[in-house]
Amino acid sequence: MSSENVQTKWGQFISLIIVFFFWGFVGSANDILIPVFKKVFTLSQVQSQLVAWAFYAAYFVGSIIFFLVSLKSDVLQKFGYKKTLSAGLLLSAVGSFLFVPAATMQSFPFFLTALFTVGLGFSIQQIVANPLAIKMGSPQTGAHRLTLAGGVNSFGTTIGAILLGIALFGMGDNKKTNLSLEDIKLPFIILGLAFIVVAIFMYFSKIEDPAKIEEAQIDHKHAAFNILDYPQLYLGMLGIFIYVGTEVTIISNLPALLHTSEFGNVLEDAIAPFIALYWGSLMIGRWNGGVNVFNTSNLVNTALKFIVPALAFGVIIGANIFAAHDVSAFYIYPIWILLFIAVSFVGGKNAGKTLMLFGISGLLMMVLGLVWPNPEIAKFFFISGGLFLSIMWPSIFDLAIAGLGKNTGKASSFLIMMILGGGVIPLVQGSICDLDATHPNGILGITYTHFSYIVPLLGFAYLAFYGFYCPKILRKQGVSHVISEGGGH
Repeated sequence: MSSENVQTKWGQFISLIIVFFFWGFVGSANDILIPVFKKVFTLSQVQSQLVAWAFYAAYFVGSIIFFLVSLKSDVLQKFGYKKTLSAGLLLSAVGSFLFVPAATMQSFPFFLTALFTVGLGFSIQQIVANPLAIKMGSPQTGAHRLTLAGGVNSFGTTIGAILLGIALFGMGDNKKTNLSLEDIKLPFIILGLAFIVVAIFMYFSKIEDPAKIEEAQIDHKHAAFNILDYPQLYLGMLGIFIYVGTEVTIISNLPALLHTSEFGNVLEDAIAPFIALYWGSLMIGRWNGGVNVFNTSNLVNTALKFIVPALAFGVIIGANIFAAHDVSAFYIYPIWILLFIAVSFVGGKNAGKTLMLFGISGLLMMVLGLVWPNPEIAKFFFISGGLFLSIMWPSIFDLAIAGLGKNTGKASSFLIMMILGGGVIPLVQGSICDLDATHPNGILGITYTHFSYIVPLLGFAYLAFYGFYCPKILRKQGVSHVISEGGGH
């Protein structure tokens, strides 16, 4: 990236990544709300997963609406990136404010409606912000910027869980275990106001509008385009569906797992540190990948691959200590971080190889979590799934749109629709957890809640397969694009 590019675009990029932070913040807030709603509304595990369903289904619905409207008149061409992004932020603000009447009425369906509205706003923001991050500077470092923005998103998920935990339950000696739904109002009023402030800031910011100069892309919708002509795309759509579903289901069902007697009867007020460690694991991986945005020598780059994850882990520990959580059990976790760093070096910059290796690693972590005799260690195998998922998004995206040329824009909107997996797959795992109510003896000597982690295990298996098989498809098509510019290595 030239110094001129850095000077003209860096300030704009920082303003944009505030939006990525919000996505993360709300994503982890859901994981605090799931066990809270489960208790307050006496829900089954599968019913509690409707929180994830409402949020991620909104991405799918929002993407479809956006796509259909764009067929008639291209939204980004008509309104530009800035206005569209601001509108998405205002829609999320409306959703945040809906939490107030939902809490007053003590209505679970109303809460789901509020979350769905926040998610609808996020779907518009996602469609705009991902390509905008890539266009804010040199094309060569575009995907690295997306990885760095993903790292900020993960910072939001890491501290979001802790801050909402403090807002709802207090901290230290003043901590309470019983929650009133009234306590949910203030955090979401503040969040709604923050959305409005950022929307106004975005609207009046000096972000240049790539939509105004993308004349060459206007005819995308008129091009004959058949998904079935591109196996890398339809298998990649399934890849995104499974990737997001696996990422969400591991953590959405973790409170239920830790609540079992087998895993120590951890209560709702004590779950935030584990949620922060999981989302922090994604932050560790993405910060590690974001190192490539900066132009450094090989030696400095290699050193940063160890220093940056250590700093990220320090942020997780520091935030938990600030919140007066006991995190002494977490000090064993660097073993998994070192394993992650080792695998990332082996994968290098090859998107397919990296995806395959991380898929196999995640699969092994799930197997070990299922069979490890000591639950104190087993839970960290499940949590470490976050490390191995952390850099998959750019790798899957890279492979799925390789060789699509002028149809790349359409392909991207189809891939964003597949975020729906974050709503569907947790329901599957939640329904397995609920078998404990009717089959108290469990299966294979463990509870059904513990056994339910077979679901992310199968997810990792598919992702490893896609990483292995997709480069073969591309070679047959004569496409040599298997280098992941933003794969996070």
